[in-house]
Amino acid sequence: MSSDAVVRQVGIGFIGSGFIAEHYAAGLAFVPEARIVANASTRGGRGAAFGQAHGVDATYDTIEALCADPAVDLVVIALPNHLHLEAVRTAAAAGKGVLCTKPLGRNGDEAAEILRLVTDAGVFHGYLENEVFSPDVIRLQEMVASGALGRVLTMRAREGHSGPHAAHFWDAETAGGGAFLDMGCHCIEAARYIIGKDVAVTDVFAWGATLGHADKTTGEDNAIAILRFEDGRTATIEASWTAKGGIEVRNEIYCERGRIIHDLGATPIKAFLEESVGYLAEKTDADTGWVFPIADETRVAGYDEQFRHMVRAYLAGETPRESFEDGLVVNRIIDAAYRSMRTGQWEAVVATATPVAE
Repeated sequence: MSSDAVVRQVGIGFIGSGFIAEHYAAGLAFVPEARIVANASTRGGRGAAFGQAHGVDATYDTIEALCADPAVDLVVIALPNHLHLEAVRTAAAAGKGVLCTKPLGRNGDEAAEILRLVTDAGVFHGYLENEVFSPDVIRLQEMVASGALGRVLTMRAREGHSGPHAAHFWDAETAGGGAFLDMGCHCIEAARYIIGKDVAVTDVFAWGATLGHADKTTGEDNAIAILRFEDGRTATIEASWTAKGGIEVRNEIYCERGRIIHDLGATPIKAFLEESVGYLAEKTDADTGWVFPIADETRVAGYDEQFRHMVRAYLAGETPRESFEDGLVVNRIIDAAYRSMRTGQWEAVVATATPVAE
């Protein structure tokens, strides 16, 4: 490409202006091929403040109005779980490409309907699962793919923190589940990415309970699941809303000729503070005493590379490596885990893109 070539910028429309939208906007700041041109929020001044902070051209009160804006090419859905379906329906009907935050749906049937909408409309779709775009996790996958460690035999993936930052997470009926839906979805996709998506997860055995937040949620705040792949290998998934001291993301990969341990919380920075210096990292429970700031959180957590990949796939007319098809698979695995929590037995993963009777 010549030095005077003009790079086409993809117009990004944000639906939502809360916590995750801020992380996404920070990630997009490192993608020269994209610019946030519009945002929509029904939360009054919050949407206006988001637009002002990120130099957005237009702020709308409805999703319909944003999707009617011709400057918007690609819609980013950064909303609570129960609002994903209708937001995708509106964006797909307007012919816009869609990126949706995790989990894709509250359950597999909802995710199947979301996938059907974008497929029928013929629009680009990307599943925003940031963990598998973390440079650390990409490196893990590259090491495994090199073949030097031999075959992956088993894997453990864990994500935990002390509890959600917003009320909608605590309402398990509205959200679709508790900690396993919220955080286990990251771990499931990490396992699929490392072990290989060509090997299907066939069944799940799971346990979940409300141990520390019975006054806040009717969903589980701790869960463990064993995913069994079709070739007999397993991945153990752990999710917790009772892990104090900041966010915990850990992957342990056990191979024929070695093992790999990854810990997102192992930051090289530690400090003892008598007074707060401000924001340190997501879900940090204390801002004084011994603290462990993350220097470049959006890059470390995968947001930079996630959006770079999605925007470039959109421009190239290619399917991204995380699409709504992946989001559906994750939701089906979570469905099987929740059935297992109820029955105490191994439960089969339903591999279908059409609604099923649970």
